[in-house]
Amino acid sequence: MTALPTYTTDVRRLEEFSAVDLYAMLKMRVDVFVVEQECAYPELDGNDLDCLHLRLFDRADLLACARLWRPSPDVLPRIGRVAVSPDHRGKRLGDALMREAIVECEKAYPGEAIEISAQAHLQKFYGSLGFERTSEEYLEDGIPHVDMVRRPKSA
Repeated sequence: MTALPTYTTDVRRLEEFSAVDLYAMLKMRVDVFVVEQECAYPELDGNDLDCLHLRLFDRADLLACARLWRPSPDVLPRIGRVAVSPDHRGKRLGDALMREAIVECEKAYPGEAIEISAQAHLQKFYGSLGFERTSEEYLEDGIPHVDMVRRPKSA
């Protein structure tokens, strides 16, 4: 099994980013979601201002990122825009990123379930992290997805 690389975790709001760090994160998301997955959609969707942004990096090299947010008080907290740099795949960073994202969501929204919109082919991966499928399969930007929820641990 490939050893997990050393990484540093950073969680911050959008306005706390330097221009260079913000550019790197948004470029990686566009490279993954728009270019690699060939999805013409508004990656810059207006929601980033309301999110916490989680990054994993090694020195100055961005490895992976995700955003954590609650769209409104009557909606569950969400983990989204989960991306691992194409240059760093195969190193178990997706697992590390999601585990860090869960911890940060639990800090920000204690005792609450966490929701994701998962690409359908990743159900087993998200299931291994405690997420359960809660919807039928649907298309989002031409890619099959399912909704999944991770329930809070009992007190």
